Amino acid sequence: MDLYEVIKRPIITEKTTMLKEMGQYVFEVDPRANRQQVKRAVEAIFNVRVVDVRIINVPAKRRRDWRARILSSKPKQVVRRPGWKKAIVRLAPGQRIDLFEV
Repeated sequence: MDLYEVIKRPIITEKTTMLKEMGQYVFEVDPRANRQQVKRAVEAIFNVRVVDVRIINVPAKRRRDWRARILSSKPKQVVRRPGWKKAIVRLAPGQRIDLFEV
């Protein structure tokens, strides 16, 4: 798997912004990627030293699609949102990724 296929996008939320202050960054990664691949990809792409990688599988969730009711005569339709995988990457002290700095 190519390094640029492993990391899909950074996740920027209130919680990840707080983690950034502790030297931790969060990325959405390919579901087939493992810890070593994520570590190599972050080190190569952002030119930093990774100390730790934690992987979390976010499960798929069901939700109701209200638009289906408006657009058709059917009652509310249940739609499944796909699951995804995220990685929390902790960098060596004193290092940072400038992509997240605003």
